[in-house]
Amino acid sequence: MERGTTDVVWSGSWVAERLGVGLVGDGELRELLGLALRRNPKRAHLLVSNVLGKHVPQRPSVVYGAGVELGRRVRALLGEDGVRRAVVVGYAETATGLGHSVADGLGGAPYLHSTRRPVPGVARAGGFEEAHSHATSHLLLPEDPDLLAADGPGSALVLVDDEFSTGNTVLNTIRALHERYPRDHYVIVALVDMRSPADRGRLTEFAAEIGARVDLVARNTGTVTLPDGVLEKGQALVAQQEAAGDAPQDGGPPHPRPHTRLDLPWPAGVPDGGRHGFTEAHRALLEPVLPALADRIAQALGDGPRRVLVLGFEELMYAPLRLATALEDRTDAEVRYSTTTRSPVLAVDDPGYAIRTRLVFPAHDDPADGPGERYAYNVAGAGFDAVVLVVDSAADTPALHAPGGLLDRLAPHTAQVLLAVIPSYVPGAPAPERQEEVPMQLPEPLRGPAFSSYAPDEVGWLLQDLSDTRLEAPTEEREEAIQSGGAHYAESLPVEYQPSAAYQELFKSALALSAARIARAVGTVTETVLAERGPRPVLVSLARAGTPVGVLMRRWAQARHGLDLPHYAVSIVRGRGIDANALRWLAEHHDPADVVFVDGWTGKGAITRELAAAVAEFEKAGGVAGFNPEIAVLADPGGCVRTYGTREDFLIPSACLNSTVSGLISRTVLRADLVGPDDFHGAKFYRELAGADVSGLFLDTVAARFDEVADAVDAEVKELLAADRAPTWEGWAAVERISEEYGIHDVNLVKPGVGETTRVLLRRVPWKILARRGAGPDLDHIRLLAEQRGVPVEEVDSLPYTCVGLIHPKYTRGATGADGKAVESA
Repeated sequence: MERGTTDVVWSGSWVAERLGVGLVGDGELRELLGLALRRNPKRAHLLVSNVLGKHVPQRPSVVYGAGVELGRRVRALLGEDGVRRAVVVGYAETATGLGHSVADGLGGAPYLHSTRRPVPGVARAGGFEEAHSHATSHLLLPEDPDLLAADGPGSALVLVDDEFSTGNTVLNTIRALHERYPRDHYVIVALVDMRSPADRGRLTEFAAEIGARVDLVARNTGTVTLPDGVLEKGQALVAQQEAAGDAPQDGGPPHPRPHTRLDLPWPAGVPDGGRHGFTEAHRALLEPVLPALADRIAQALGDGPRRVLVLGFEELMYAPLRLATALEDRTDAEVRYSTTTRSPVLAVDDPGYAIRTRLVFPAHDDPADGPGERYAYNVAGAGFDAVVLVVDSAADTPALHAPGGLLDRLAPHTAQVLLAVIPSYVPGAPAPERQEEVPMQLPEPLRGPAFSSYAPDEVGWLLQDLSDTRLEAPTEEREEAIQSGGAHYAESLPVEYQPSAAYQELFKSALALSAARIARAVGTVTETVLAERGPRPVLVSLARAGTPVGVLMRRWAQARHGLDLPHYAVSIVRGRGIDANALRWLAEHHDPADVVFVDGWTGKGAITRELAAAVAEFEKAGGVAGFNPEIAVLADPGGCVRTYGTREDFLIPSACLNSTVSGLISRTVLRADLVGPDDFHGAKFYRELAGADVSGLFLDTVAARFDEVADAVDAEVKELLAADRAPTWEGWAAVERISEEYGIHDVNLVKPGVGETTRVLLRRVPWKILARRGAGPDLDHIRLLAEQRGVPVEEVDSLPYTCVGLIHPKYTRGATGADGKAVESA
């Protein structure tokens, strides 16, 4: 980057002076990075890159060249043979263009970037969470289902992000991908590596644990020093600045002005980016036509503009960047490049601050997560004679052209707006033989007594019976396989816990003590559902924890209103979504709008998020629309849903046991060799455990208390229907905090609430239990199980849950003793 393109005043000095944030690194670091304040409850500061082309308009040749140079360094690392077998993956949204540029510099490797836009007809090949991001969930949607598979030993996966702050996102990504596509070499690429020494050590340890080589390639290295309380101080400073209203936050009122539209003749068959994969063949088709496309833009602009901004759109970074580099080569105008973004950042009009101005406008691509604000930074007041806004056709919607839309917001700040539209890439139709296949007719639901100990009218299981298949494995063996990426948790089953006589008595005592409280929660959630989703909802439980709750809700509706509600149980798997065939069956037999999903309780809200994403993906893939992904639960201690019986974290006795309180049905199974494309997910019926079955006892004991709690339910429902029940997501925030405080750095290993803690003790390798100080009988069974497994129980103050179970983060069988009990950890 030329020194002439940077300010004399460092664009991080404003934040550094007010918050005490320090940036330490080599001589070029301050030229590469400025600082700004996020409007984000998870992190106070934002590192603002001057060469990324996201927040700061920069010469496109500088932006593209930064990525290409990193790609050449990776090429030198891998060698010719390694390049041919490598795959490059970039992170949405900020690094989609950088990752693609790295792939160009690498040469010969296909490119894929994560996305937050589900696409019809494209199956999800994986996903991961970016905990600190404004929008955390990433999808991987390659058109070629084998794109991410390792091509033998030594085939590298190259992960590209703009900067590393803690390395958590990279660890989450490798965990998720290694689970499905294990390989022995990962290369991590970034413009800047700002991790602390402790964070660097975690990556080294992680590489050793999974038995893979992990290399790091970064343009610059440094550290960010953060004083105590920086998050709270940053939030207060943001509030103060926004209240003062000194900076131009949105560029003023809408200013209607005509714009010119240009449909670019994008080469047929070439994707608009890496959302579904971009290969060398695509690159060979695109490169020769870029000069002609740039000429079309230059012709549409005319001779007047001397300073031009090419503005991309969120994940659509690469196509606008390459158009901008070609325009830079073929015009005398000064060309700059940047893109719009989802990330909310404070704007301060000060030369020592990286985000001087902000344009605010509504999303215009019908995003799956709903409408929301979007932003363009450092565009207003930058003196551009013309702005070339490049969007794909999916984003060329009425919202883009509406008053207050992006085109409207740009108009006051430039003499000319050119809207350049390229066709959204739609992955190819299925092969002819698949088109001619007749889908297999889905079977009818399984029912008791042939499958489960429930009465046949209580629940229909949209599952296939795998009772004769050996699926169980020792707990420690499963834990090692799951955490090392050797297997997904849904590909096997834990050995069913056989409760001792003492534990059985504890269950019965707990049931007697809590039956009225459970009955009240059942009544409250059922009446809320009938009031808001009635008059005849179709209850669909998430197997298996949701199934006893669904049966009880059905019994309440029958006892109080004479309703005979349909009730089914379906499988949902974290990381892989809901059973799409079960949704198809439901759509064939019921109105999707009548379906109400039911679960037992919420922890951190992972299944709540999974269901919402899965239903959106189902619809985008051509499934019947109309399913409401909202979940109704008995208890919502995590603050993740708006339909619940209570938000207290208390003992639900059905959480104390496994199949013996859930109709003798196992947890659900999803394994490719057992579950085909036209099959329901699987489960086992443990007929041999009939002597220990208390499923009926649990249901009958709770239902017997319905009459005595009816008045309390009526009063509570009246209050709830008038109250603000919006999810607070307090549980997710608490889990993130606990994960970091205890050095786990993986939210999937933190299981909050009484129900989830019980599952940890029954099915996983527990590390320790956190119990709220003074918690009473709700934790008697937890303490007994912990004692049996040799797991320490740590009393803590200010715990938002009654208890939290921590899965052992050292996930080899050496992490437990020979007797399977947990050992002391450092």
